Amino acid sequence: MSSGRSRTPPPAAVDSGGGGGYIPLPAPVINQFILTPLFLDDALPGLETIAEPDWIINQPSLPDGDQQARIIAVNRGLARVVAETIAAGKRPVSIAGDCLSAIGVLTGLQRAGVNPFLVWFDAHGDFNTWETSPSGFLGGMPLAMIVGRGDQRIPRGVGLVPFPESRVLLTDARDLDPGEKTSLQRSAVIHCPDPNRAVEHAFSDSPLYVHVDTDILTPAEAPAMNYPAPGGLSVYELKAVFRRLALRAPIAAVSVSSWNPRLDVDRISEKASLDALDALIGRNVEA
Repeated sequence: MSSGRSRTPPPAAVDSGGGGGYIPLPAPVINQFILTPLFLDDALPGLETIAEPDWIINQPSLPDGDQQARIIAVNRGLARVVAETIAAGKRPVSIAGDCLSAIGVLTGLQRAGVNPFLVWFDAHGDFNTWETSPSGFLGGMPLAMIVGRGDQRIPRGVGLVPFPESRVLLTDARDLDPGEKTSLQRSAVIHCPDPNRAVEHAFSDSPLYVHVDTDILTPAEAPAMNYPAPGGLSVYELKAVFRRLALRAPIAAVSVSSWNPRLDVDRISEKASLDALDALIGRNVEA
C-alpha cells in the first residue's frame, strides 16, 4: 500500500507576533514514521501493512516476564527511536496499537531535551488507576501514569520523568469511568470536552506533542475500534480541528493509537484515521 506520507514534508510554524497565533514557514519539517505493530505486548496483525519502506519498525524482542515488563521493553525501544529521530532533525510520528505508546514517545522527547505541551485527543480519559478502573485494563491508565499517578512501574521502567498535569490538555474524553472522572476533576489537567474549543487554548511558547486515539472519531465513520464510544467527531470535523491546531503552535511529535485492523475488514477505519492524521502533519506528496 502506498500512502505517500514520507517524502515531501509540511511547513514548520512560528509565532506571527501579532496575536494571530502561528503561521507556516517555508522551512520543512521531515516526518519520520515509527510503527509499533503491537497492542500492549501482543502482535497486532494487519497494522504492519500501512508501513512504507522508509518507516522505522519498533518491534523489539520481548522478555519472558509479566505483561508490564514486556510493555516496558516495547516502550524503551520506542523512546530510543524517538530520541534518535529528534537528534536527526526529524519529527517523530508514532503509530501503535494502544495509548501506552505515549509513554515511550514522551520519554524520547525528554531525552532529546524537548519540553512540550501535551494535547491528548481521545474518546476516553486514560486517567484510571488500579483504584478507579472497573476493569483493571492497563490501556486505560497511560495519561494518569504520565503525570505520576497510580502504578509507576511502566513509566519508571521506560525512563519517563513525571509530566506536569498543568501542561496537559485532554480533549473529548466523552466516555469516563466514575472514579476516573472524579480524579480528572480534582487534577490540574485541562479537560476541554469540545475539541473545537481545545485549539483555542493558549499554548504559550511550547512546542506541542499531540497524541491521538483514533476512537475520537464517530463509530459511524470509523467503527473498527476496540472500545467505541457513542458520539465523536466526523473525519471532516477532526481534520478541521487538526488544521487549526497545526497553525497554532509548532508540533514536535505526534503519536497515534490505531484502529483494530482485525475488525477493519473493509479498511474504512484505517482510511478515516490516516486521512485525519494527514491534516495534522501535512499530506506528503511523492517526489
